[in-house]
Amino acid sequence: MKFQKSKNDVVCVSAVRTPFGRFGGGMRDMDIYDLGSVPMKNALERIKLDPAKIDEVWWGNGDTSNTKDPYTPVVARQTMLKAGIPPEVPSVTFDQACISAMDAAKYGIRSILTNEAKIILTGGSTSFSTVPFLLRDIRWQGRRHSSFLVEDPLIPLGYKDYAPVAVDAGNVAVEYGVSREEQDVLAYESHMKYGKSLQRGFFKNELVPLEITKKDKKGNVLSSKTIAIDEQYRSDITIEALAKLKPVFNNPTCTAGNAPGMNDGASAQILMKRETADALSLEVLYTVVNMSSIGAAARLMAAVPAFAIKKCLDETGLNISDMKYVEINEAFAAVPLVSLKLLSNSRFLSSAYAQMVKEVALKPILDNDQAQYNALRKILNVNGGAIAIGHANTATGARLMMTAAYNLKENGGGYAACGICGGLAQGAGCIIWVE
Repeated sequence: MKFQKSKNDVVCVSAVRTPFGRFGGGMRDMDIYDLGSVPMKNALERIKLDPAKIDEVWWGNGDTSNTKDPYTPVVARQTMLKAGIPPEVPSVTFDQACISAMDAAKYGIRSILTNEAKIILTGGSTSFSTVPFLLRDIRWQGRRHSSFLVEDPLIPLGYKDYAPVAVDAGNVAVEYGVSREEQDVLAYESHMKYGKSLQRGFFKNELVPLEITKKDKKGNVLSSKTIAIDEQYRSDITIEALAKLKPVFNNPTCTAGNAPGMNDGASAQILMKRETADALSLEVLYTVVNMSSIGAAARLMAAVPAFAIKKCLDETGLNISDMKYVEINEAFAAVPLVSLKLLSNSRFLSSAYAQMVKEVALKPILDNDQAQYNALRKILNVNGGAIAIGHANTATGARLMMTAAYNLKENGGGYAACGICGGLAQGAGCIIWVE
């Protein structure tokens, strides 16, 4: 189906990100405000856009414990000021866990479509490496105790009143017949695809090298280094090494090898109507065809990217076969594999989105079309995914969109679908089009 352009289309004119760093890696001492300001500045500089033309900033950030000001730090506000955006510009710090940067774009687009804003800057930043330990329940205890329990909020990663996210992902994978071996293969392929794309220079489109300089109190430079690629990537990964890893938290299939790390990074995009881009003589990177924000039963995190993409398909009348590429976040290898099982199932595709969300909550929707599944596997995350790139969680949603766009631009344009899961089975999806 050919896309019909309109002056009222919402388009992206700039999309960049930092490298995604390993947990405790090269970005471990970088302040979250400084980190986020890097892609903000680069997104503006790339198209030579005056920062004063930004009307709103929508910024994903899922953790405030690691900020200088953990109580109401207004991360978006402090980040945009460091990026040189005028103080008169309003901003929103947006937390929907891993889907934040994609949904930040969705809700920023609402401002454009209601004519409250002409140009928005959106994205997100995450720094796992700077998350502190916690001392709970001692505020009213004074110093009567001689010892305190120190808590690491990252272990296990998840929600205290629910199962760890790895457990839900592993169990849902088993329900859909996605084996441990299949997940290890996807993890291996993620690194291999990333390596090939890195070699041909694909990531130079979206990734701006990050210069990190340490100074003493007098401003003297103590050390300086540049991070030019994603630190999670492992060129020497093997299926045999992945197979030796044990599942985490007693789940059946998810390991540290077929999941991404806890990564640091930031992504930024600039969106506006096509007529605004034309008036400013800005080249369009991609057009936003549709976006969705959804929720499902909390344990179904591995399936929600399929629901989010399904909703976009329903609202546009497009088919999954219209998509030239699919980007689904590798929050665990199980996530894109389970999601593709659904997206290659005729009953799932032909039934209403709302009906499917309820049905899948009761029992798995099985009997997918294997030929369709294989076809989708070939267009899934063709430049690698989060297992190789890293998952800086509240920045990843924007990363998926820009990776899909630059890939389409390199390969003659067309449609791409993106999907991402988030905490307690929130999901976000989008369909983009490149001319």
